[in-house]
Amino acid sequence: MHISPLAAHGGCSCDSLSDAAPMMSVASALDRALAQVAPITDTQTVSLEHAPGRTTGASVCAAEALPFFENSAMDGFALRLSDLAGRCCLPVAGTVAAGDPPRDLPGGAALRIYTGAPLPKGADAVAMVEACIDKGDKVHFAAPPAPGDNIRRRGSEQDAGQVLLRANTRIAAHHIGLLAANGIAAVDVLRKPRVAVFSTGDELRSGPRAPGQIPDANRPMLLALARQAGADVTDLGILPDDVEATAAMLHGLGDAHDLIVSSGAVSMGGKDHIRAALTAAGGVVEGWRVALKPGKPVMFGRLRDAAFTGLPGNPFAVHVGFHMFVLPQLAQLLGARPAPFAPVPAIAGFDWTRKAGRAEVFPVRLNAYTPAGLPVLERLGRSVSATLLPLAGADGLAIVPPECSSISFGAPLMWRPLCPTGDL
Repeated sequence: MHISPLAAHGGCSCDSLSDAAPMMSVASALDRALAQVAPITDTQTVSLEHAPGRTTGASVCAAEALPFFENSAMDGFALRLSDLAGRCCLPVAGTVAAGDPPRDLPGGAALRIYTGAPLPKGADAVAMVEACIDKGDKVHFAAPPAPGDNIRRRGSEQDAGQVLLRANTRIAAHHIGLLAANGIAAVDVLRKPRVAVFSTGDELRSGPRAPGQIPDANRPMLLALARQAGADVTDLGILPDDVEATAAMLHGLGDAHDLIVSSGAVSMGGKDHIRAALTAAGGVVEGWRVALKPGKPVMFGRLRDAAFTGLPGNPFAVHVGFHMFVLPQLAQLLGARPAPFAPVPAIAGFDWTRKAGRAEVFPVRLNAYTPAGLPVLERLGRSVSATLLPLAGADGLAIVPPECSSISFGAPLMWRPLCPTGDL
């Protein structure tokens, strides 16, 4: 397929998005990003072994009440309280352990019982072993138990039909325990979001480099971030700084993806060709340039059924852009409400003066807590978007609003702890 550079640049949908157009606020940019994606509805059934990290496609309900049967909450002796009238001991007629079939309680006798064992029919209390003197063939009671003591009643934990997990819940280990306790071996989940990732740049290499070339850091990072967030990721490799080649690749993608994420070539330089390539491939640019540092030249658009998010080329800007825009898009694809970027209050453990006008994100390290329990954050790095070194030592990302020109020690901050689980 041949697409001429003139066709690629002429009459494109980004003509209205002139280079002099005002930048979107971060909030407006997020709205624009989310407008490009719709929740996935396709589901598949997976075993509990493969369910962690997946998202429920529908609410999961209990088929039965829990506990399934009345059982003992303690090691002790099951008895009928009326058999103790005027007596302080009973003969022991046997033992009931967890996993044994239910049995009847003989008249005038107790049964030794262990935690979780089915309550013998006719028993109305369990005396805990600590309150008994076990003589082997008989048991002495220091004090009689009260009716119902140490009995777990059927259905006391949950009713049949109880909602165990609501739709669009990301399944974690504690959910697996609850499902397994209910005898559920498999669960219906949404299919994973299909995400394609590529880098742009003639200077980038994944392997051996010639002089003047550099390793591609963005694509491996984006692949890892997307997989960590639960996506099914396709690596499209490194594309050259060429409108026609990029447009041809995009045109050939078909409708196999929910989201396409690129890094590089979205600014205003002579080789920043992503906007032109997207429109030449039949896509639409829906928004470009955000009042954000780092990451001003973020682009949002669509390519047929796929959302397209173009991130800048500088690595830290890529990391910030993923957390601010791509991660919320993935959450929305999975039917979840995207979490705020920086939801945790903290205070600054530093002084800083900066140029106002754009919201700014920077790596921070947690150094201490105030007596009130607020994190005290240290700012890392020098606001350089091309380096990841400060991020490697960070505990999270903090943000200041566009109107802020200085921060003093003790000033309030909002931050996003870096979570190794990738929670949306």
